[in-house]
Amino acid sequence: MGSLVEALKDDGKRRQIVDAGVRVIEQEVADKGGLSGMAIKTTFRLVQGLKPGFVPMTLNHLIDDFAKKIDPFWLECQETKAEPRAYFQRRGPDVAQALLSITDERARRGEGPARSAYERLRPEGVKHVTAAMPRLADLCRTWAS
Repeated sequence: MGSLVEALKDDGKRRQIVDAGVRVIEQEVADKGGLSGMAIKTTFRLVQGLKPGFVPMTLNHLIDDFAKKIDPFWLECQETKAEPRAYFQRRGPDVAQALLSITDERARRGEGPARSAYERLRPEGVKHVTAAMPRLADLCRTWAS
């Protein structure tokens, strides 16, 4: 296994990683419950309806920045020979903050319904991204192989 950043340089692998990442996002959204889960599901459907292809397009656009933020965690996981799911769950809040720093910056520069939706959901962002750590660890394992 190697660097996530390096894996993205292969166009065919990049497409596979983006597709797998979209599936992770869809699974995470589907698993959400409660009032905040309802808000996330509603926002997700709204965004998909307003701009079909928005999720894969956005993920493809952000994946290089995400890889740069996740790579140090992934490399540490490999160096310490930790089990990826356990490692990412233990480091979840740190990984979440790193990833959200990217989307926070993009949201600051954005406008319109996507920015408004992001701002409404952001207060619970760390919690929701941290909950995705098992799937993110699985994605990284596949991504780097």
